[in-house]
Amino acid sequence: MNQPLKEKIILGIDPGTNVMGYGVLKVLAGKPEVMALGVIDLRKMADPYLKLGHIFQRVTGIIEGYLPDEMAIEAPFFGKNVQSMLKLGRAQGVAMAAAIGRDIPITEYAPLKIKMAITGNGQASKEQVAGMLQRILKIERQDMSPFLDATDALGVAYCHYLQMGRPAVTKGYRGWKDFLQKNPDRKV
Repeated sequence: MNQPLKEKIILGIDPGTNVMGYGVLKVLAGKPEVMALGVIDLRKMADPYLKLGHIFQRVTGIIEGYLPDEMAIEAPFFGKNVQSMLKLGRAQGVAMAAAIGRDIPITEYAPLKIKMAITGNGQASKEQVAGMLQRILKIERQDMSPFLDATDALGVAYCHYLQMGRPAVTKGYRGWKDFLQKNPDRKV
């Protein structure tokens, strides 16, 4: 049986070339808590290379500010626009380079896996993901970011937290009542 982690900080990144989301979770005694939630707003920058430099600087600053133990990043989805995928891949790569430069392990998650982990529905909307995270992590309405990229990034971090060895629902429970009695912190 896995022992609960003493403390771990997870940086979640939702890559973007106009708005890049980030979320930082602290896991203390096996329980997640939001440390930060925000975006890197690149919409006013025209030069794509300056955007990449800004992403690198800001992600490096977030890493220095929160000292994450691990980074979880959303994998680019395969769309029809090859140019958009290339730009997104570059943004993702620069964010990853900032973590690699600080020896931070990186795990990549597909959007479908993240949505499934949080909502139980791989086709969930960004709003559904944000709402579920707000309930699960007990985030006050005024602390929610107006940018869904920020909650998407927090979702990546939370998905990573769920993959870190929490007890599986299938381990010897005799039904929902038994599960809830053995996991009082899981009630939503």
